[in-house]
Amino acid sequence: MSLEKPDLSGSTAFITGTTRGIGKQIALALAEQGCNIVSTGKTSEEDDYGEDKNLEGTIEQTARDVEQHGVEALPIQLDVRDEDAVETAATEAIDHFGEVNIVINNASAIQLFTVEDLPPKRFDLMTDVNVRGTYLTARAFIDHLKGVENAWILTNAPPVTIDRSPGSAPYTWSKLGMSFITLSLADELTAYDIGCNSFWPVTAIDTRATRYFGLGTEEDWRTPDIVSDAVLAILNHDPAEFTGNAVYDEEILREAGIEDFSAYNLTPGDPEPRSAQMTDPEYTRPN
Repeated sequence: MSLEKPDLSGSTAFITGTTRGIGKQIALALAEQGCNIVSTGKTSEEDDYGEDKNLEGTIEQTARDVEQHGVEALPIQLDVRDEDAVETAATEAIDHFGEVNIVINNASAIQLFTVEDLPPKRFDLMTDVNVRGTYLTARAFIDHLKGVENAWILTNAPPVTIDRSPGSAPYTWSKLGMSFITLSLADELTAYDIGCNSFWPVTAIDTRATRYFGLGTEEDWRTPDIVSDAVLAILNHDPAEFTGNAVYDEEILREAGIEDFSAYNLTPGDPEPRSAQMTDPEYTRPN
């Protein structure tokens, strides 16, 4: 059974971290359903890429790829740690499209080290990108979202199920912080019918970070498509009713009628649920 995908014609999504990986795939998946895209990230063709000069992908390239689906795209260079930059980007997006109804916090820094081994500067970077970035981006759009239909704040972060994560405490804490802010917004904004939810893959996803940190092999990974399909499955709901949820990709897709995930696997056989077990060591798939 294939996923029933929502018609997003007339919608506009502001997505952080779209230059590559999961963020880019989410942008493309939403665009395919008719959604205009605000493509944001640090890597832009307008400068020398700075510290990202050796990375593939730019906000402009994602915008061009999005437009192949017949929608409009607006690339905005953005450091989600910068309050003024986030506020300016939100205003530019709203002014350009007239309305933004989907905000997706995807941008994230990853440093998989112990407390002892992680330098303070990298701890600050990760905390600022992940937790502060989610806070600033959501906050910049809240007033606008209160007045639009079918409004969403979605965050790429895991359920809050543990109080420790030996070996990766700083990173895991920062990802849980992203979820904590998003799910708290579900209660704070309940009167405005804004769907605030987090989503997280059960397995590791094939991204540059996954390969760079050596998080397994291709047998352990799925394509980013499973995450973008999970986002589409969320957007098939009524935001007034579907809010305050921390969902796994497999979970939300099963609810949508998908039982066979083999199309997302890089190799035959389902990968182990290592991503879910990072924040829920007791996690097992339902029988």
